[in-house]
Amino acid sequence: QVQLVESGGGLVQPGGSLRLSCAASGSIFSITAMGWYRQAPGKERELVATVAGSTVYADSVKGRFTISRDNAKNTVYLQMNSLKPEDTAVYYCNADLYSSNFHFAHYWGQGTQVTVSS
Repeated sequence: QVQLVESGGGLVQPGGSLRLSCAASGSIFSITAMGWYRQAPGKERELVATVAGSTVYADSVKGRFTISRDNAKNTVYLQMNSLKPEDTAVYYCNADLYSSNFHFAHYWGQGTQVTVSS
């Protein structure tokens, strides 16, 4: 059993910052990639950033968001600066990993709400 637990969402004013964390736990053999996605009301879920050997960012967040990963803790972070109202969404953590029985699968966290509003 594998779980992803997110934390760090909340309400912030435009121009402010938030830091999201996501910790993977359970029967994990190896994590190949971790990332963040978001879904705004009425819209499809979209990629925000991923980190494997390299990092990938959505154009809309380049220069404002930074993804990082602590392999020893199976944790991924998303530092979000210069937040805009259009960043408002539920943010989901994702991990591509091999479980302890070498089964490969994609896992999702439960989501954390980020609201950017004055």
